[in-house]
Amino acid sequence: MAKWTPKHEAPEPLEGPVVATITGGTILWFVLFLVQVPFYGWFDDRDLTWWVWTCLAGAGLGLIGIWYVRKRDAALKRHAAATAAAPGEAPEHPAP
Repeated sequence: MAKWTPKHEAPEPLEGPVVATITGGTILWFVLFLVQVPFYGWFDDRDLTWWVWTCLAGAGLGLIGIWYVRKRDAALKRHAAATAAAPGEAPEHPAP
C-alpha cells in the first residue's frame, strides 16, 4: 500500500471571534433547554426526554468550552505580547 501524500498545502486555521461563538452556542443550548422544560410531560409520553437532556448537556459542555477558549485566547495574547516585546527571544511554551 502506497503512502498517501497531500497534493497541496493545508490552509491556515481560521481565527475569529471564538469566545463569542462558543458563548452564543451555549446560550442557544440553554434557551432550547428552557423552551422544552414546560413540555417535559409531552416528551416523556413519547419517550423523547433525551431531547431535553441533550440541550442541558450542550449548555453544560458549552460552559466548559467558554472557560477553555477564554484561557486559550488569553494565552495567545500573552504569547503575542511576549513575542512583540522581545522579537529575537520568543518563549518556547506560552504560559497557561
